[in-house]
Amino acid sequence: MKFRSYGLLVVLVCTAVLLAGCTGSSSAPAPAGTATAVPAGNPAATAAPATDNLVPSPTDALPDQNKVSVIVKEKDYAAKIPIEFDGGMGQIHVKKIDVTVYLANGGMKTGTIPPNKGASIEIEGTKQTDRVVVYITFDNGDYKKTNDVLSPYRSRG
Repeated sequence: MKFRSYGLLVVLVCTAVLLAGCTGSSSAPAPAGTATAVPAGNPAATAAPATDNLVPSPTDALPDQNKVSVIVKEKDYAAKIPIEFDGGMGQIHVKKIDVTVYLANGGMKTGTIPPNKGASIEIEGTKQTDRVVVYITFDNGDYKKTNDVLSPYRSRG
């Protein structure tokens, strides 16, 4: 008799689970970074640039023997962003300086600064706020993020 009631209980639980799964509606949001369909003819729904890449995140702390400085200067009127390697106590250990600019229009541009004090590059941004991220590779293999800043466009006046 016990076996029969356990069997009946298992069948009832399985039936309840199946029915609950079939009648529920999925209202889970789409994962970040995925495109969602927009019905045609909806004037309120316009494509907006991806802003996920325009949020700065924390940078890495450098040990004293690797302290260096990279300066992200103010964007000029032509929307060019100057980035300069300012050297430091650990400049002898720097092998490579990678710069990534996440553009307000969803694009991305990259560049490399030579590891010489005073070396710089200009990367063309947009006439909106862009994000500049700088990574430095050291001779011991460390790869550290030293800068992660927003670069707003400055208007005249």
